Amino acid sequence: MAMKHGIVEMKENSVFSLQNNPFTQRSLQERKRVKELGPDQPDLQILQQSSDRGRAYTRTFSRSHYDKWSWLTGCGVSNSFYCFPCLLFESVGTETQWTATGVRDLKHLSEKCKRHECSCSHLDNSLKLSFVGRHSIAEELGESYKIGIRKHNEEVKKNRQVLSRIIDFCIKFCGAFELALRDHNESERESDRPGTFGGLVDVVAPLDGGLKEHMESAAMFKGTSQTVQNELLDCMYSVLREHIIKEVQNSDFLSIQADETMDIATQSQLVLVLRYIDGKHNVQERFFEFIPLQSATAESISSALKERLAAILPEDQRKKLISQTYDGVMVGATALVHSKIQDVYPNAHYIHCYAHQLHLIMQQATSRISQVRIFFSNLGGFASFFTRSPERTAVLDRVVAHRLPTSSSIGWNFHSHAICTVFEYREDLIQCFESIQDSGDFDPNTVREAGAFIMLLEHQDFNFFLELFHNIMPHVDLLFAELQKRNIDSDHINGCIQKFQQGIQKIRDSLHSMVEQSSGGSLPSKRRRTLSPEEHERIAEEICDIILGHTKERFSFTDHLVSATLLLGDRFEQYSIEFPEKTLSSTLKAYPVFNVSKLKTELGLLYSKDEFKACPGAVDLFQMFMENNLEKVFSETVTLLKILITTPMVTMEAERRFSTLSKIKTFLRNTTTRERLNALAILSMEKRLVTEMTDFNQRVIEKFAAQKQRRATFMFK
Repeated sequence: MAMKHGIVEMKENSVFSLQNNPFTQRSLQERKRVKELGPDQPDLQILQQSSDRGRAYTRTFSRSHYDKWSWLTGCGVSNSFYCFPCLLFESVGTETQWTATGVRDLKHLSEKCKRHECSCSHLDNSLKLSFVGRHSIAEELGESYKIGIRKHNEEVKKNRQVLSRIIDFCIKFCGAFELALRDHNESERESDRPGTFGGLVDVVAPLDGGLKEHMESAAMFKGTSQTVQNELLDCMYSVLREHIIKEVQNSDFLSIQADETMDIATQSQLVLVLRYIDGKHNVQERFFEFIPLQSATAESISSALKERLAAILPEDQRKKLISQTYDGVMVGATALVHSKIQDVYPNAHYIHCYAHQLHLIMQQATSRISQVRIFFSNLGGFASFFTRSPERTAVLDRVVAHRLPTSSSIGWNFHSHAICTVFEYREDLIQCFESIQDSGDFDPNTVREAGAFIMLLEHQDFNFFLELFHNIMPHVDLLFAELQKRNIDSDHINGCIQKFQQGIQKIRDSLHSMVEQSSGGSLPSKRRRTLSPEEHERIAEEICDIILGHTKERFSFTDHLVSATLLLGDRFEQYSIEFPEKTLSSTLKAYPVFNVSKLKTELGLLYSKDEFKACPGAVDLFQMFMENNLEKVFSETVTLLKILITTPMVTMEAERRFSTLSKIKTFLRNTTTRERLNALAILSMEKRLVTEMTDFNQRVIEKFAAQKQRRATFMFK
């Protein structure tokens, strides 16, 4: 830097220029020019007076400093030394005296230079300077490295495309149609029985050129191994689970349905179903998970549910859970389970799901009584005996002239039709079995089984329970039929339940006389002890008491039915004349989340408009609000509608289209393995969701590729 006619002539590489126009903000050409020029090393005007042992002397600037440390640069304005690389990049950790203030201490300059050039920041900045205008280190290694990266990325792209085809053509197909991916004895890929997955690959590959080429030439990854199948299922389940959790967290309310069920291996487990309204204003009922149970206690069940709910709803969203329902949870556990859940989720009312078969209450009543469990097991044997052979069925048609209803092998369901048929045709069935024994046309096993059924039909214990449940089942069927009617309210429900309880109580009161009548005329068992009349009466009383207690517990909360009557279109005319103050009060007590005055105003306006009277139920009314962008105008009414719709299967719904629990029972009947049960189940029951997720394959592949053992084959460089 020089003075020319009083004007500072500034060089591009001078300290003054670099401090006022930072190197990193300059163009590449400018930076390359500064690098070529190197450090500016002007003569400095530095005089430093010093003394040593009483002798005074003066230190002055010397150009030898530049020769000794080539990275030194000087500033003619501040007359100080600076570090050229550090001045250019000023990385974290660099001493400011070498970039901002400068060094003027000639006495300690040598010591400071030695210390600075060993620092990490100086070395790093020097390295950066050396690569300015040059290619990266990787590029410096040569073109072969770039070719290797390009080849790797092409292979990764090809592997990902093959994986996407396998997901589409094979795994999604198997999941949607509830097919096992592998055969029970699939020891190797070239086996004669490759399983459904392998068979689909064999069928699809000739139709897809890319997949066929891959299968013929791939050495590292083919995508057909059992390990890959399992990993893909895990990734698909994880993607769907994350999507469902996100939908739930973005919804306003959530209901849960839990059901004790068994797979084909009779392993007890709890299935969890979530019900909510998604971001597109559609009601969703999603399968979430099979939960293995350590024990049948309320503590075990509630702990498992709370653990899952904590993963679904963060702590600040606990008020979203507005209802819980249990379809077949173990006897004695339901009350404790829902109370423990409600301790954490205060708005989670326990309700009866009206789509559930009421016979499940019978399951509650009998599942822990061994004698009754034996009775229903024997009862199911009648239908099983005849369905195994057309010759046996022919004898049944000829002698009894009435078929026996079959029972489900999964999920203990007590068929009143089976009880009624065996009770009414008992004598004819005995004659039928005797005909099979005497005909001489049947094999020894059939003859032995027929003799066992004759003994069973004449046994005192079997006949007692047959008569008892023949008396109970009509009351169950009648209550179930009433609950399935669409236009009912809480008063009607309470009236039906009261009649049901009176009927069961009447049976209980008459047990003594029924025991006396049934104690004679039947043959005692030689194989096991026959129950005494006192034991018959005691067990029958226990059955009735459990039915009465469980019915009372299951139907203790009916306020959601009261709330639903506020939005029945056929009542709007009546409500426009006389506002339902009592019903609104019950609603506010059950769901204290509303702006009372605004809700009342909205309902009053709703009742007065003819446009809304044509809506038969909550779902239709909700869709009308959404389609006409009225959710802000009727904000409180929409909130009430969301609560009612999210509550499982209230009887006011226009369509009973949600049957996730039924799908689960069907799925379990068709599933032959517990491996990846959650993944197979969610692919089967949520196949529409899989189709709707346009990025499903991409998300699965990314999750699959993120696994440590898959990164080399599926991660781009």
